[in-house]
Amino acid sequence: MLVRIPKGWEIRESRATPESVFRDRRRFLKLTAGGLAAAALGRALSAADAAPPAPSSGLPSAARNPRYTIDQPITPEKFSSRHNVFDEFSLERDQVWKLAERLRTRPWSIHIGGLVEKPITIDAEDLIRKMALEERLYRFRCVEAWAMAVPWTGFPFRKFIEFCQPMAKARYVRMVSFNDPAAPGWNAGRRVFPYYEGLSLAEASNELTLLATGIYGHPLPNQHGAPLRLIVPWKYGLKGIKSIVAFQFTRERPGTFWNELSPDHYSFESNVDPREEGQDTEELIDTGEKRKTVKFNGYGEYVAALYA
Repeated sequence: MLVRIPKGWEIRESRATPESVFRDRRRFLKLTAGGLAAAALGRALSAADAAPPAPSSGLPSAARNPRYTIDQPITPEKFSSRHNVFDEFSLERDQVWKLAERLRTRPWSIHIGGLVEKPITIDAEDLIRKMALEERLYRFRCVEAWAMAVPWTGFPFRKFIEFCQPMAKARYVRMVSFNDPAAPGWNAGRRVFPYYEGLSLAEASNELTLLATGIYGHPLPNQHGAPLRLIVPWKYGLKGIKSIVAFQFTRERPGTFWNELSPDHYSFESNVDPREEGQDTEELIDTGEKRKTVKFNGYGEYVAALYA
């Protein structure tokens, strides 16, 4: 009989969490014990708060990959779908899902350029159809000290890299989100959009790195970053750029949105680290349960060698 010993990062698939709350780190950490806000958020949601209708799409379905499981319940979608951080639309979490509906995501062009053999522009749905999709259960950790667990659908970033055919001298990949000054939150603060992020190619090629096309078994709703977003589960959620329109392969390390805005608080890597101020504990966004933060969000056996 085969006996499977769970890995340290795994969590019961019955427990996972919503992608809900990206606000300014300092402001959040000023809230009582860095966690009561998440508990209040959970209490504010009543049982009548149904998740939004799943978006329809002709994109292929995906089977769950059993290699990527979790040891906590999946966060109910009614939490993640109604409380989101997408500052281009609003700083109010419970308003994002309404305002993001205005974003037109079909058709959606994605440009691939920089140090690649052949720069191209491809429709998002055409790109996704070229990839083998799968579902993975991942922990998700926000720099604001809340946590969740989510079933993402998508394809490995390293498969995307193969498709892009970067030149041998490429060392990084820069990503850019949608550019639309008409978005309600575009000019609401000192932040200058569009949002942009970056990974080293070693990070992007790691088996955990995912380009997500769906969540909870259906295509991504706009508030989650439709039609394509980045998932790097050992990093803080701010690295998970949404609604991507461009990938650029570079030799030099690219700037990233939060690092350039506040370099003293946000590193390029933005790896989950309990030694950082305010990051030693985390709170599940739906239940208010508190627990100790684990370095690399519990995925150290897969990624620690990248930073040795």
